[in-house]
Amino acid sequence: MDRRKQGEPTRPPKAGIALVAVGTALLAAACGGQGTAPAPVGTGAAAGVSVGPESVVTAATDEIRTGPLLSGALRAAREATVRAKMSGSLLEVRTEEGQSVQRGAVIARIEARPLQDALVSSQSALRSAEQALAVAEREAERTASLVKGGALAERDLELARSAVTGAQAQVADARARLASVRQQLDDASVTAPISGVVSGRPANAGDVVSPGTPIATIIDPSSMLLEASVPSEALAALKLGTPVEFEVRGYPGQTFDGHIERIAPAADPVTRQVTIFVDVPNTRGQLVAGLFAEGRVTSERRTGVVVPATAVDTGGQSPWVLRLREGKAERVPVQIGVRDDRSERIEILSGVAAGDVLLAGAARAVTPGTPVTVTGAAAAPRR
Repeated sequence: MDRRKQGEPTRPPKAGIALVAVGTALLAAACGGQGTAPAPVGTGAAAGVSVGPESVVTAATDEIRTGPLLSGALRAAREATVRAKMSGSLLEVRTEEGQSVQRGAVIARIEARPLQDALVSSQSALRSAEQALAVAEREAERTASLVKGGALAERDLELARSAVTGAQAQVADARARLASVRQQLDDASVTAPISGVVSGRPANAGDVVSPGTPIATIIDPSSMLLEASVPSEALAALKLGTPVEFEVRGYPGQTFDGHIERIAPAADPVTRQVTIFVDVPNTRGQLVAGLFAEGRVTSERRTGVVVPATAVDTGGQSPWVLRLREGKAERVPVQIGVRDDRSERIEILSGVAAGDVLLAGAARAVTPGTPVTVTGAAAAPRR
């Protein structure tokens, strides 16, 4: 009778048992003969690791700066909007955007033909008033002589002197009218109030303007003003004259300097930030108004051993670094000083000297005592 039909379990053939035994032996041998998982690279004293040059930094003596961060926009320290002072049609506009102008230069002219007629009329009125005054003065002199001789009464002299006074008033009024017309004629020629560069010209020849209509905007590019915001928590570090360094997007990698000129007396009620105004010399004319700037107030400046922040482990009770000494990694406790969050660098007060090679980033996970080889020797370690 077939045993399979009676529900008895089947047995593997002897050849199958032998194969399973061989496979188990090979797996045990691959796992070190003890059935344990292979040790990770770097956990044993004899096992070495290789790291790239991007994971190696060199401690160096350098200057480190600290202070509150800021951000804001540049604008011209001196700016003037030239506006029309009278009504009329623009005959011409002599400036274009980006053009340099000198103070007092005529940049536009407004039609003033009616004023020319008014000028002639005022001049004639003045001459007539002056002649009337001369006649009144001579009449007063003659009357005075006759009164002295007894030919006329004293009352006639008073009337003559009153006529002189009236004539003098007429002359003064005529001169005032003439001066007003001349001032209006001067206003017809629009001049630049400051020397600088035309940054905007909203008016064109043929436009009809009225008093207050903007014609051109002139800025002085020799000095810029950075209007920036600083967190209110850093208010203690803000003092007049404190140096400020910043960068602008138009010049990547280039740093510009200035100093605090003014500090707003109140913080923004929404952001709780304080506005500061930084005077920035612009003698070379590189900076232009409207650029966005980011930087910091340099409240402290020191020179010492500086390393990138990625080379220092500050997560534990005391900071430490992993230094390469004689081809092996060693853990060294360090004492840190100031930290520059902008450039992500840390000052080392003790434990590391200038020239020491440190592991940075993920390479700090290497076990102390592990031999370390730096690949790509042609690449210089970054500082």
